[in-house]
Amino acid sequence: MPLVRIDLPATTSSIEAAAVSRAVHQALVDLFSVPQDDLFHVVARRAPGELVCSPSYVGIEHSDKVAFVQIVCSPGRTVGLKEALYARIAADVEAGTGFRADDVIINLVETARENWSFGAGLAHYAVADRQRPAGRPGS
Repeated sequence: MPLVRIDLPATTSSIEAAAVSRAVHQALVDLFSVPQDDLFHVVARRAPGELVCSPSYVGIEHSDKVAFVQIVCSPGRTVGLKEALYARIAADVEAGTGFRADDVIINLVETARENWSFGAGLAHYAVADRQRPAGRPGS
């Protein structure tokens, strides 16, 4: 159920943009146990001046080629699992594209399951949560 927004420089090729998206999705599948077909990404290429990033922050040096990745998902993962996700995404993006791991900036936003609709105006997970036996966590 994650919604992923990926913002890349305008000069990023379609092939490279798709590789970033695949790396993010595969990390979510492998580490957050997201189903393979749970794929909702918005990939945008931004004109010069539309991606603004400090050249240096918290000991990380950024180049002019940064990738912003925002992941909206349900709460409940440990800090260690989140750290593993960030590391995996950065490493896989670097391995499969011309982006450096240092230039992959990730923001995770957690939201309650009832805040999702996958179409038809239905709160799909709110219905599922009402039907789940008490004390049984969601995925």
